[in-house]
Amino acid sequence: MTDVLSSTYVDDMTEQLVAATTAEDPAEGLRSVRALRELADRIEALHVERARRLGWSWQQVAAALGVSRQAVHQKYGKRFG
Repeated sequence: MTDVLSSTYVDDMTEQLVAATTAEDPAEGLRSVRALRELADRIEALHVERARRLGWSWQQVAAALGVSRQAVHQKYGKRFG
């Protein structure tokens, strides 16, 4: 997964999606918003998994994300428990 989410890939993808958010066509703009959310979710999951492998507690992960421990555990607990 890290190959897919390399810095260059993320930068290029982000630039394209951000540019699309300024499109005149609402359908194109809304598709880009959805794609940005999906990209952010993938990156978040990658880093949550990495943090858990490095021994971070759910509280540490939650604090870094600015959410409650319960929220992050509910979202990722079964995947990265």
